[in-house]
Amino acid sequence: MIRHKAAKHPRAGERMSGADTVIQVLADEGVETVFGYSGGAILPTYDAIFRYNEQHRGANGQEPMRLVVPANEQGAGFMAAGYARSSGKVGVCLVTSGPGATNTVTPVRDCMADSVPVVLITGQVARPAMGTDAFQEAPIVNIMGACAKHVFLVTQPERLEETLRTAFEVARSGRPGPVVVDLPKDMQNWVGEFKGGGVLDIRGYRQRMESLATAKLSDRKCRQFFDMLKQSSRPLLYVGGGVTSGNASKDLTEFAHTFNIPVVTTVMGLGAIDTQDDLCLHMLGMHGTAYANYAVEDCDFIIAVGARFDDRVAAKAELFAPLAEHVAHIDIDAAEIGKVKKVDWAHVGEAGRSLRQLLEYGRSVGFAKNFTPWIKHVQAMRKKHAMGYDRDNLKIQPPLVMELLNRLTGGKAIVSTGVGQHQMWAAQYLDFREARLWLTSGSMGTMGFGLPAAIGAQFANPNRLVIDVDGDGSIRMNLGEMETVTTYGLPVKILLLNNCGDGMVRQWQRLYFEDRFSASDKSLHRKDFIKAAESDGFGFARRVSQREELESALAAFIEFPEAAFLEVMIDPDAGVYPMVGPGLGYQQMVTGSYIPAREMTVRSGAVKIDPTEMF
Repeated sequence: MIRHKAAKHPRAGERMSGADTVIQVLADEGVETVFGYSGGAILPTYDAIFRYNEQHRGANGQEPMRLVVPANEQGAGFMAAGYARSSGKVGVCLVTSGPGATNTVTPVRDCMADSVPVVLITGQVARPAMGTDAFQEAPIVNIMGACAKHVFLVTQPERLEETLRTAFEVARSGRPGPVVVDLPKDMQNWVGEFKGGGVLDIRGYRQRMESLATAKLSDRKCRQFFDMLKQSSRPLLYVGGGVTSGNASKDLTEFAHTFNIPVVTTVMGLGAIDTQDDLCLHMLGMHGTAYANYAVEDCDFIIAVGARFDDRVAAKAELFAPLAEHVAHIDIDAAEIGKVKKVDWAHVGEAGRSLRQLLEYGRSVGFAKNFTPWIKHVQAMRKKHAMGYDRDNLKIQPPLVMELLNRLTGGKAIVSTGVGQHQMWAAQYLDFREARLWLTSGSMGTMGFGLPAAIGAQFANPNRLVIDVDGDGSIRMNLGEMETVTTYGLPVKILLLNNCGDGMVRQWQRLYFEDRFSASDKSLHRKDFIKAAESDGFGFARRVSQREELESALAAFIEFPEAAFLEVMIDPDAGVYPMVGPGLGYQQMVTGSYIPAREMTVRSGAVKIDPTEMF
């Protein structure tokens, strides 16, 4: 094979500072937006961004590398995450040392838990001061080492360029994740030759990535898979966020339709297949649809793709899919295979490539089996056990808000959420016609995620409708970012479902703690969110308390061309149903009073739970 020599970088051989090197590498990596908050230990790099933009400003005055300054560093981290989740590109965050860096620990861990590619560059005190408890020094390598996919500490200026290029490579390759580059101030001020290329020698990692990218299912393994599918009468695809992060949505949909297999998704997998698709049974798990969970109960073959059998799906592995005679698992991370649920067939590789190989094999051997009776069964369950709520209640019911919103967006808006009941209502009742429209903190469950994530998504998708569905508890966590929305002229829509408390905690206390509402009434009741929105410059800021006002208010909210804030005062006693209690199986699912249940399940009330099973 002839290898063509890469074109020489136009700036190769120039002498430049470490800070200028950082910015040039970001430009080479295609970075157009950087989220961050400045400080002493990162000022040289911030100055380099300013100078780079001055030198490369477009004819229309547009800056080639936009620097977005949030209210705090946590917000910057979640903005980078929202940017990455909605675009598939690597998000970039740039903060100072000490508290600036430690404020990003939560976003980094959140990205790691949900496999989101982000590069975080943290300023650090100069090398001679490290370890002396210098002003704004923090041991970032030690702190982030347990949270990130990888952490680099730059101590050799000649390797700065290669380190940054490698950071992007690691963040986006394999199972994506956050990479931290800790950058001492003297490394930023160093002046040396820009090489214009090169990466660090991480040979073992690259070999593993090459193996993943080229992993081929043998005919024997394909035959084993289709032998299990042939034996099956009730197969079910169980799909997670790995299908989205692996850009395998089209492959999944084609696979499901070719072999006529219904699909359930995790909360992270929403949108991996069009939720309006006839084969999509929507979300399974603790707050999944009743019919999705019943399909799991009834299936005889589970095919997991990019999913990890987490505790919100399989709280007790032995109770998950009890009738399944076989379990197959495709995942890019070998550590996930057999970690929770024993499997009969597994393949470690990229989701899209793996599904295509199985599809090609199945077609080549003419595999065909009639699963029509099973399809009719799950479709009948979808009708019989449909989502429902108290439609006659004069208080505004949250599912009604979501249903009306869904009609207006048609499942085509990018939706981010905070964490809590509003998150689950959005997941249950909204449609997502394609991947990367649903942005939520799945594994970490981080309150305060929704608003900054929406900001990041709007920067990545300037021409799309972006909505933050939030709760009064969650939005308080990063309320300062409302000003970021208007400062940058973003048309982000914030829909606040206000139940004057931590609704999900109250629901658990109602079910499992005998109505002892300890600290969940949210004693912070003085906030007037409308005045807060108006003070931050929102041209549309409105509160709805009456049901008859809701539909027109939502329409006006969506149609408003700029940033809009709509607070809806919802029924504080509304619960999220269905609900599978902690440590229980789907047979013990609580469906509430408005979702028809099977006799084996619980219509209302709660099963007694051992406190050791909580969360």
